[in-house]
Amino acid sequence: MTDASAIRPGIRASLMTPDTRTRRRNAAEARFRLYGRIAIAIGLAALVVLMGSVLANGLGSFRQSFLTLEVHLDEKVLDKSGARDPEAMKKVTTIGYGKIVDAALKATIAAEGIVVEGLTDKDVSDMISKEAAALVRNRVLADPALVGQTVAFKVLANGRIDGYLKGRVTMDSAERDSNVSPRQLELADALVASGILAKSFNAGFITGPDASELRPEAAGMGIAILGSAYMMLVVLFLSLPIGVAASIYLEEFAPKNRFTDLIEVNISNLAAVPSIVFGILGLAIFINFAHLPQSAPVVGGLVLTLMTLPTVIISTRAALRAVPPSIRDAALGIGASKMQAIFHHVLPLAAPGILTGMIIGLAQALGETAPLLLIGMVAFVRDYPGGLFDPATALPVQVYNWTQRADPAFVERASGAIIVLMVFLLAMNMAAIVLRRRFERRW
Repeated sequence: MTDASAIRPGIRASLMTPDTRTRRRNAAEARFRLYGRIAIAIGLAALVVLMGSVLANGLGSFRQSFLTLEVHLDEKVLDKSGARDPEAMKKVTTIGYGKIVDAALKATIAAEGIVVEGLTDKDVSDMISKEAAALVRNRVLADPALVGQTVAFKVLANGRIDGYLKGRVTMDSAERDSNVSPRQLELADALVASGILAKSFNAGFITGPDASELRPEAAGMGIAILGSAYMMLVVLFLSLPIGVAASIYLEEFAPKNRFTDLIEVNISNLAAVPSIVFGILGLAIFINFAHLPQSAPVVGGLVLTLMTLPTVIISTRAALRAVPPSIRDAALGIGASKMQAIFHHVLPLAAPGILTGMIIGLAQALGETAPLLLIGMVAFVRDYPGGLFDPATALPVQVYNWTQRADPAFVERASGAIIVLMVFLLAMNMAAIVLRRRFERRW
């Protein structure tokens, strides 16, 4: 192979030897690649820091401190008549059940021979969550035959005690905290050594309802998960047919004139409108005008549908546009009507893009908070919604709610709810990728 060369006036330069200009271009390309790698590294580092912070703060919420107690269900306290009538037994409030739970812990401490100097009866009672009495009461009312027996119960420990086992509370902080004392922490150490107090998986955090400021250890996000699920069903069953139908008409049937151009411009503008504007619109139309109930999943679903429709329409039109015109021409050439060509050939081929856009729109709606705050879904709800018109909340709103509370345990709960929300979002985005790759057609 001979060395190719270029002849210039007065200069004979080899093409195999880079000149000054070529070296500058190569150096610029190398710098651009370096900048790209640096940008990717910064993005990954920020993601790692963010995920590490959320996981470090939130994983503890999936494990909670429980006390295992042998509780004697005294008939004289819980069922004086002895009839075992649940309606009559309902007259005994959680105060009465709280006393027998406190007595069970005191008896356990005495049986284990645990002695803490200066420990009072109030210190012992405050070791137990206020939710424990309600747990025992509900189980007794569900099975009145338990009255008179000694039954093992696994009850929640107080939030400060749980924080001590997780490293959030220390002896030094307990001296300055009116809600816990160093004596209680010493008792907690003794109970842990005896196997009475231990951390275990907290299913109630996922399935349970929210709790008040005084019981952060009992707070759960079951209602928020159910409310989000109801809203996503409303968004799915409204956004998909309306968005796809509007996209097919605009892309395939609508005449190209100023009116349709105006519609297209407005759809693009709506996709960029801040979400809180849709909340104001939902408050004015669905609540003030239509008088639908506040905090109801149906209202949240309608508001999120309005917000999601522009995204669905834009992605669906892009998917329809990506189908080669030859598919339409071939179908029309063999005698199919325009409707048949679209629904039998174009739409099935555009389905991967349509489904991907729909799932991404649902994921975006799932993480929205601002419009839901305006329609009242920030309310404290204790009862599980039985339908679309019952009061409920949503996962992002629950996160916002917990971050506004004073107890540090709610910060842990908020981070745990963020983890659950991110898992849902990750699953939906993975579903979009799988669907796109499963049904994708290359031309």
